[in-house]
Amino acid sequence: MKRQMRKWVALLIMPLLLLTTLGSAPAYADTKLGIHVDGAILIDAESGKILYEENANKPLGIASMTKMMTEYLLFEAIEEGTITWDQEYKVNDYTYSISQDRRLSNVPLREDGTYTIRELYEALAIYSANGATIAIAESIAGTETEFLKLMNKKAKKLGLVDYKFVNATGLNNGDLQGMHPQGTGPEDENVMPAKSVAKLAYHLLKDYPEVLETTKISTKIFREGTTDKITMKNWNFMLPGFVYEYEGVDGLKTGTTDFAGHNFTGTATRDGKRVISVVMKAVDAKGEGSYKARFDATRALFDYGFGQFSEVEFVPAGYQFKDSKTLDVVKGKEKTVAVEVKEPISMMVKTSEKDLYVPELVIDESKIKENALQAPIKKGEVVGYVNLVKTEGTDYGFIDSDNPGAEIVTKDAVEKAGWFSLTMSAIGDFFANIWNGATGFVKGLFN
Repeated sequence: MKRQMRKWVALLIMPLLLLTTLGSAPAYADTKLGIHVDGAILIDAESGKILYEENANKPLGIASMTKMMTEYLLFEAIEEGTITWDQEYKVNDYTYSISQDRRLSNVPLREDGTYTIRELYEALAIYSANGATIAIAESIAGTETEFLKLMNKKAKKLGLVDYKFVNATGLNNGDLQGMHPQGTGPEDENVMPAKSVAKLAYHLLKDYPEVLETTKISTKIFREGTTDKITMKNWNFMLPGFVYEYEGVDGLKTGTTDFAGHNFTGTATRDGKRVISVVMKAVDAKGEGSYKARFDATRALFDYGFGQFSEVEFVPAGYQFKDSKTLDVVKGKEKTVAVEVKEPISMMVKTSEKDLYVPELVIDESKIKENALQAPIKKGEVVGYVNLVKTEGTDYGFIDSDNPGAEIVTKDAVEKAGWFSLTMSAIGDFFANIWNGATGFVKGLFN
């Protein structure tokens, strides 16, 4: 009888346990988006605020996302006047051989041909053409081997971490027909964590936003009007008119190799907000990599960013902290100076969490001597910055770890006091110290 009772109790309790388990599912879905990737990240393109990340610090193969670094160095060289858009490149044995390999993404280059830098760049940005990419690297640095040095130097300057560049294209070195850059292995491949890839994309868009004028082109004829013409269809199938079209997408770079899998650095804008996403080694629910898998994962990140985040102004320009409206000043005609926030502080945050952020004043310690600012002080002098601190829950920070908040500046100028005033002040301080010491001694006698 007791056994039967226990059996009936178990049968009654089991559905309740199932309901409890089902009810807890949304908490997990809120933190993980259910995408199938080895690494992913989503950031606000304006501030660099990280909105989501998943295994974003693990170095992984980046394939043709490498070409974003090649693009950055190209725009920089154009800006510095090292090369020009109209400059012509003469095809050599290396670039000819690679460009003829149609197993790879390529526009075939004539063995005796010459091409402008602009033509080669469009082939790189739209069609991920590998021969054209090597031609650009050689135009900038002389050889791809020398170009690698520029890539590594720029990566260090941008603050990328855990990266390894072995060529300018992102191909496996085994595809370079034995002509891979000196000092690299025959089967080496470029690697980088998702966070560094996003940081590279962030700086590319910040410094050279004109790249989007080309990456948004869905189809273009290479060498139109000649016998060499070839139709270049963009590998970014989220652009308008393609099968995985997504509103607002205008870049940035796909990447696929056997080692790296299916990768994509995407960017889209909607309602004045731009986000950058990175997905690495994307697969479907069955564990199979595909173009669809990488675009599905990107779509999930975009939907999350545009759907759950909004731009919020936390502090207006001219804001003063209640308990820190002024800072002490020494050796000045004034004893204090008022300080305020220079620019309004806005940040893309999860709409449901906007009340969890509070502004925090951070004074630049290098400006402080003798526990005060030193006169003379200029109006608008930067004396610190504001951090937005999340009071609970995870905050991923910014893609640039040293990214400070809005600047704190002085509202007025404070001139340095004259010699006589400084002398009298020093005498006053001297006798004040003596008096304080004496009264302290007397008080001690009666304690």
